[in-house]
Amino acid sequence: MAVPTEQRGRAEKNVRVFERVWSLVADWHYDPKLRDVDWPAAGARYGAEAAAATDEKALYESLNAMVGLLKDSHTHALPPAQVLERHTHTRARTGFYMTREGGRWIVNEVIAGSPAEVAGVKTGWIVVARNGTPFGERSEARPKEGEVARWEFVDDQDRPVALDIAAKSLSTKPRQEVRALAGGFVYLRFDAFDTADRRWLSEQLKANRAAPGVVIDLRRNPGGGTISLGITIGEFFEKSVDCGTFITRGGYRGGKSSWQIGSARYAGRVAVLVDGATGSAAEIFSAVLQEHGRATIVGRKTAGAVLASWFHSLPDGGELQLSREDYVTPKGRRLELDGVEPDVKVTRSLADLRVGRDADLEAALRVLAEQR
Repeated sequence: MAVPTEQRGRAEKNVRVFERVWSLVADWHYDPKLRDVDWPAAGARYGAEAAAATDEKALYESLNAMVGLLKDSHTHALPPAQVLERHTHTRARTGFYMTREGGRWIVNEVIAGSPAEVAGVKTGWIVVARNGTPFGERSEARPKEGEVARWEFVDDQDRPVALDIAAKSLSTKPRQEVRALAGGFVYLRFDAFDTADRRWLSEQLKANRAAPGVVIDLRRNPGGGTISLGITIGEFFEKSVDCGTFITRGGYRGGKSSWQIGSARYAGRVAVLVDGATGSAAEIFSAVLQEHGRATIVGRKTAGAVLASWFHSLPDGGELQLSREDYVTPKGRRLELDGVEPDVKVTRSLADLRVGRDADLEAALRVLAEQR
């Protein structure tokens, strides 16, 4: 029986996308041994599956199952819709952030004006399930605009709450926040290592040059570019410092140093807040300041997602984010999978979250006050 033209066209398109992904990994992945994965065998297995995919969702599930064999934090296939979200900094969201504490997902921030806020979701609520599916150790929902999901929570009075919430397009642009703290210290939060954020941080450090200390909050910072990273590290030093080494597939070791041009050269005390959502360049920043004795790291172990990656275009408008360089700190620590251990470990409780107590920030302020 003849294969319908539409189905044949879908298969041919799938194969072009698959072959591009397979070849990019084979040629450019940072590990020439590909983490001991039999890549030709993986290609044979997942190539047939990808070719038979009946839609984009099935295709990208197959692609990500294959690259998932590499078990690295920065290699993912992004379908066209996610590529658009990445470039426009906008996507459909419910509008709250969660943190995993004590084996439970807990709401730790509700975005102002979001569907979640309108529906009445509060910080400190326990997230139980979405559309009847319990949240496991890892959980991610990517709803479409207007898609309604039934969320099940336990509220701050330990009562079950079920809410039907429609997703809405919201900005995913990094946010910045500055505020004065007790003792003359200054709180600075920025959510990415990019041009806008590093310029903002430099301006804030210069404006608060006389402050005895600053708290840098990286708890929701997933990282960013290495140029912005080098410039940002330089804001805290009088002269250029070693920022570690990036290692290519061929074994070339490229040492990186901080950039001091335009640096605030901030000389006050520094505490850095981190947790499991602190990733990539944010982890390198924390490790470098920690190893140079320039900052006290406070909170919980970071994500352990520290590889240098590039985005490569795919034939259907998707992209492959591909890890092309490994990284070790100035003292030779490899952070991928291991992360950064804080100098001051803080355990957060459900009770703290429900009353709005920031135990990390309190610990950081104690550290800064004790230093002279």
